[in-house]
Amino acid sequence: MQAIDQLYPHLESPKNIVITMHQKPDGDAMGSTLGLYHFLVQFGHKVTVISPTNWASFLNWMPGVNAVVDFERSTDSALNLIYEADFLFCLDFNTLSRTKRMEESLAAATGQRVLIDHHQQPQEEMFAFGVSDTGKSSTAEMVYDFIIGSGHGDKITTDAAECIYAGVMTDTGSFRFPSVTANVHRLVADLKDKGLAHSKVHEAIYDNFSENRLRFMGNTLLNRMEVFYEYNTVLIAIPQADLLKYDIKTGDTEGLVNYPLSIEGIKMAAIIIDRGEERKCSFRSKGGFDVNTFARTYFNGGGHFNAAGGQSREPLETVIADFKKALAENKEQLSTYKF
Repeated sequence: MQAIDQLYPHLESPKNIVITMHQKPDGDAMGSTLGLYHFLVQFGHKVTVISPTNWASFLNWMPGVNAVVDFERSTDSALNLIYEADFLFCLDFNTLSRTKRMEESLAAATGQRVLIDHHQQPQEEMFAFGVSDTGKSSTAEMVYDFIIGSGHGDKITTDAAECIYAGVMTDTGSFRFPSVTANVHRLVADLKDKGLAHSKVHEAIYDNFSENRLRFMGNTLLNRMEVFYEYNTVLIAIPQADLLKYDIKTGDTEGLVNYPLSIEGIKMAAIIIDRGEERKCSFRSKGGFDVNTFARTYFNGGGHFNAAGGQSREPLETVIADFKKALAENKEQLSTYKF
């Protein structure tokens, strides 16, 4: 994989470009891809953003989202775009399997794949150009760096700024995670100087949910949360029946895993959701417990040191039992806190 700055000369003339992201994209995935889209179209490139799946409705405010192609809904047209692309920018994922049913077509594409991502253990051999930096707060921050590195920072439009800011804001927990460096704040200051209205983005992301979601969250915290004080851990296990009862949509469970970390002494929070075809897991931690390794070891997943995910095809009850067994195997690390 060549360094990302080696790509700039290849973009000096118009190209067919596809930008894609991981399945069920979050704020950083959608924000980084659309931020890059608004930058590249200014140079005469034909640019299309493709999502492997649908996305949360609270992202529908983003400038350019109406032009995003849903691979599962428009497979034939998406495949044509992928096979015609000169370059395929792969953002906020670093292994092709994270694109679900798009994996095969991305692997077979004749265009050159470009990686921009901040997760651990990238599949470097699959990319012609790229940058992988686990020290970055978000992929949106890395897109900003890519733009600045090109020498065209003046091409960050208001639309691009809103998308980039949304990505950085959501992936940093509104700037509270340790990944927030001084450079992140300088990025925000620069976007503000370029005309960003940040409160508009906050309202669009966080004040745009249904009543059902709030009631679902209340039921979840009251009835589905189990605290393991001996392991300084909280588990939330959500049966599929709850998703159906409250008419839960894509994105409605976003951020729920973070709530238990507000309990004094809790070092790790986990959520297991029964989505029918599989059980999806999310893990968060504070301090020195590595949930990336935990997810990779026990739940066929991975991610960051303090934020990771996984999945299982086993029944919900089995996954819960597996999680409790994993806690016991990590007791020495998790039980150091004294209440």
